[in-house]
Amino acid sequence: MKLPGNDTADAVLRKLDEQYQKYKFMELNLAQKKLRLRSQIPQIKQTLEILRHMQKKKETTDPMETRFLLADNLYCKALVPPTDKVCLWLGANVMLEYDIDEAQALLEKNLATATRNLDSLEEDLDFLRDQFTTTEVSILSQWSSTWSKQMSTPLRLG
Repeated sequence: MKLPGNDTADAVLRKLDEQYQKYKFMELNLAQKKLRLRSQIPQIKQTLEILRHMQKKKETTDPMETRFLLADNLYCKALVPPTDKVCLWLGANVMLEYDIDEAQALLEKNLATATRNLDSLEEDLDFLRDQFTTTEVSILSQWSSTWSKQMSTPLRLG
């Protein structure tokens, strides 16, 4: 690593360690995004299933019996009349009313985007793993080289 600022073995090891720490930080952030997407995808799929069921029931006059989450581990039974409108919770304390068809299109688009982002995250994590390996090998090589030079230098006693 004959680059400016890499005059000593300690400087090289310090730079490699700094690079390694940056990769670790990036891996942590990507892993958190991956967990968030992995929990988000099943929720989107479940909501799409509910919308498809509501689409079928929309043509009938019978109310749909359902249970919804009222609080943690507390569900309430409800009869929902046939409707062509739904409210989607978008996050950040925002809920919007959509036609069932619009809501389904939006959720399908969100599902495709989330799946694509998850695949991209997997590729990024694979790249980071390669960078970890390369950096670790470089650190070991530099350390080994430094150690062997120190061992080959004769010990001088006063």
